Amino acid sequence: MPDRPGGVGSRREARERALALLYEADTKARTGVEVLAAQPIEVEAYAADLVRGVSEHCAELDALLGRHARGWVVARMPVVDRNLLRMASYELLHRSDVPPNVVMNEAVELAQQYSTDDSGRFVNGVLAVIATEAGRTGG
Repeated sequence: MPDRPGGVGSRREARERALALLYEADTKARTGVEVLAAQPIEVEAYAADLVRGVSEHCAELDALLGRHARGWVVARMPVVDRNLLRMASYELLHRSDVPPNVVMNEAVELAQQYSTDDSGRFVNGVLAVIATEAGRTGG
């Protein structure tokens, strides 16, 4: 069954697309906004919002991750994990229209799909602390 526009599946796909764009930006030492602008076709609105939001708030997000990712320096994290954490943290802090449990579950699923065997647990642990600190627990 195809996903309806604005439905859960389309948000999931938007997060996956945003992750790909943020990954590209990170590996090419460019901003997400620069990578977004270079796309040959228009990027879905929610994915574009995530990329712009992460780019705009990157310093804030990295400082937050640095405080809560015990034993990790943000720059040394796997690229997928770093960008998933940035994206999900942006949603937790700046997108009150998205339930925190959805943000966290989808970030964990993407980590399990695209990163290391331990990434799902790592992403979940860091986001749980950030969600609690931001007062965004529950669904």
